[in-house]
Amino acid sequence: MPCDVSLRGLRPAERHRAVAGAFTDRVRGTRDWDAPAPVAGWTARDVVAHLVGWLPGFLAAGCDVALPQVPDPAVDPVAAWAGHAAAVQAVLDDPAITDRRFAHPVVPDELPLAVAIDRFYTADVFMHTWDLARGTGQDERLDPEYCAELLAGMEPIEGLMRSSGQYGPRVPVPVPDDADVQTKLLAFIGRDPHR
Repeated sequence: MPCDVSLRGLRPAERHRAVAGAFTDRVRGTRDWDAPAPVAGWTARDVVAHLVGWLPGFLAAGCDVALPQVPDPAVDPVAAWAGHAAAVQAVLDDPAITDRRFAHPVVPDELPLAVAIDRFYTADVFMHTWDLARGTGQDERLDPEYCAELLAGMEPIEGLMRSSGQYGPRVPVPVPDDADVQTKLLAFIGRDPHR
């Protein structure tokens, strides 16, 4: 089920709570962790491993915040995600931490830590919610307003995003102009929602 609240206009801690909660629902609903995900070569387990794996290094390179170790997602993806999501939420709920400055070599501007987590990590969890849902046969609906916000923010920096190696090419199948915004966002990040 999609988030029960609109994600637009929320503070970073609130948005993470809602987005991570929706992803947690998909984690709890997963019955086959070896099911193929829409990302080439990934399984459902790999979606969790990706989200648990990249943020600690990103934070370490941009500020002095260290997340606690969580179980190995290859062994227990449910516990890994639960521990990781709780740790990120604890950071975002602590104003003494979130007001710190975040300066990462690949991020052009220095940002408050909460904004950096929101912009790069929470948005990633949101988009990968579709991957886990699609791969495991669960509710794939995403908040349309937040889909539109993300797409509007990413389209002007498409070249930078593609050159980072973190995003593949757009889906080669043309997306009609009248497609819903979730379909447009998924196609932009390289997913074919019709497959």
